[in-house]
Amino acid sequence: MVVTGRAVLLALAGTVAVALSGLIGAEVTAIVLGVLAALLVVDVTLAASPGAMRLSREGDTSLRLGDAATVHVIVANPTRRNLRGSVRDAWPPSSHAAPRARPLRVAAGERQRVRTTLTPTRRGDARAAGVTVRSIGPLGLAGRQRTLSAPWTVRVLPPFHSRRHLPGKLSRLRELEGQHTAMVRGQGSEFDSLRDYVPGDDVRSIDWRATARGDGVMVRTWRPERDRRILIVLDTGRTSAGRVGDTPRLDHAMDAALLLAALAGRAGDRVDFMAYDRRTRAQVRSSGRGSQVNRIVEAMAPLEAELVESDPAGLVGTILSTQGRVRKLVVLLTDLNAAALEEGLLPRLPSLTSRHLLLVAAVRDPEVDRMAAERGGTDALYRAAAAERTLSERRRVTTELRRMGVEVVDADPEHIAPALADAYINLKAQGRL
Repeated sequence: MVVTGRAVLLALAGTVAVALSGLIGAEVTAIVLGVLAALLVVDVTLAASPGAMRLSREGDTSLRLGDAATVHVIVANPTRRNLRGSVRDAWPPSSHAAPRARPLRVAAGERQRVRTTLTPTRRGDARAAGVTVRSIGPLGLAGRQRTLSAPWTVRVLPPFHSRRHLPGKLSRLRELEGQHTAMVRGQGSEFDSLRDYVPGDDVRSIDWRATARGDGVMVRTWRPERDRRILIVLDTGRTSAGRVGDTPRLDHAMDAALLLAALAGRAGDRVDFMAYDRRTRAQVRSSGRGSQVNRIVEAMAPLEAELVESDPAGLVGTILSTQGRVRKLVVLLTDLNAAALEEGLLPRLPSLTSRHLLLVAAVRDPEVDRMAAERGGTDALYRAAAAERTLSERRRVTTELRRMGVEVVDADPEHIAPALADAYINLKAQGRL
């Protein structure tokens, strides 16, 4: 049962009337309270039953972080009484559902659509908590309220800010494939097509058999090899929970991984994805050449950093056991934490690098660089010394990884995605995939 402001005002008016009449006494007070209670009971009795309402939903089921989604609740009134009151569609606080509540009028046997706009500030699955229907009686004094279940889930996908770099990287790929420059044979290339000879072509590219069959001199053209295998591994261990700026390191790594997946898919390579800490949190296996970005985005959406130490032995074992013997580029997005890498990953690298090409990408915190440049008082010098030690350990780990044949990309959040894409293009140009 709910009581409206009108009932409170009526009770206040009755109290004032009794006081002004001078008939203050137990009997008069009891009569006033009895009349008010009777009116409330009548109003509640005549109100439409909120529990009898039938709810259904429709609307968006996914959106990118930073966008808005619209979800509708359809309230059907199967009773013989008109429903007059309000409705509230409840969602988690991070969904920022609006409006909080809105008036509702549904005639007997009719339906009413209620719109809710969501502007989430967190990635993942946002689930509706319930729909509260409040039914007020014809006198407007009291009514009934009931929270009904109306399940609905909206998946908030990673924002993919690095998408703006994709056209430029695709242009570099087209240049690499010879659409902007002449195709020549080199390491890591495969036959593309035949064309007429033009002055300046390398005579070693002449196809004498095709020339003998035709009327002119034909030359072979080449392009970088396609259908290469790429595995993107996202470290979801404790180091990925650290915030770089106002965003977790995990989210920066996701953005870089999405740009690489989109670029590799456009280049005709096969892209697999895996998220791992002490077990596999998400996995996407390519079903053929082409873009896997949509599937990878869906797999990334519910991922959160786990506050556990990652298991490098399990990671290497999972890659070697589930990815077969086909050589591929393994891109590991993690943190260049000296203690974690030296004790865990480095001793196990030979078994991985002997079968696959490994590229380690890490997000560097620009705040550490800023602290290392500080000068001034004692506190500033201590901060600078600590930051410089952190950077020194990072450089030492990078040198050790490169000595073992590992490619390393270490960049700040603004440049990690394009730097990783450039590393992939360079490896493709060198024919090392």
